[in-house]
Amino acid sequence: MEGPSSRLSSTPFRRDSSRCTEAESGRDTKTHFRVCRFIMETGVKLGMRSVPVATACVLYHRFFERASVRAYEPYLVAMSCMYLAGKVEEQHIRTRDIINVSHRYFNSGSTPLECDKEFWDLRDSVVQCELLILRQLNFHVSFEHPHKYLLHYLLSVKSLVNRHAWSRTPVSETSWALLRDCYHGEMCVRHTPQHIAIATLYLALNSYGVELPVGEKEWWQVLCDDVTKADINAVISDLLQLYDMEAKCI
Repeated sequence: MEGPSSRLSSTPFRRDSSRCTEAESGRDTKTHFRVCRFIMETGVKLGMRSVPVATACVLYHRFFERASVRAYEPYLVAMSCMYLAGKVEEQHIRTRDIINVSHRYFNSGSTPLECDKEFWDLRDSVVQCELLILRQLNFHVSFEHPHKYLLHYLLSVKSLVNRHAWSRTPVSETSWALLRDCYHGEMCVRHTPQHIAIATLYLALNSYGVELPVGEKEWWQVLCDDVTKADINAVISDLLQLYDMEAKCI
């Protein structure tokens, strides 16, 4: 696959937008899945923490709620989202690093790009796209994520489970992995952070058959009083659809 230096600089920043057919809508969903996977893998190589990566994904999804993927180059938008997310979450990432790591993502084993006209044109595109994202989102770029809620819920549930049973099952690791996967699709902006955190923990507990003490209320009602079983099922259903999408994107 060609690298962003050739892919993006040769592609107009704003592309012609046409009416979206059902088939094109399906392709758009796959494109968003692949681009968010690009954000996550590139974020890891850039040393970004989990919350800045999550913010980059939310910025990407929020932007394309308002714009067509046929109007703007999605990988360029993703690179700008990572750059902006680093500022929002106070983990600044240099544009040069984003461009070079992105280039290596598409061109494994390649050397860093030279600081020539092509590089500077791409850098300018990333910065200009960042300004577009800010305007498109009306400068609302700070988001509440499920991470802090999941951490609280895990600590609460852990205190209710036998210590040896908890250590034998990777409930915590699985919950965090499920949460990360939620950001591949629009479900991360469709559901509230608390509901996503509860649903990922619920799915992890059920996957390993971990049972919690029965009380007057379900454990998830105690932790989050506005969540319903329907809310949990809706999040899990969206997550399972993402895993089905992953199989189609391989």
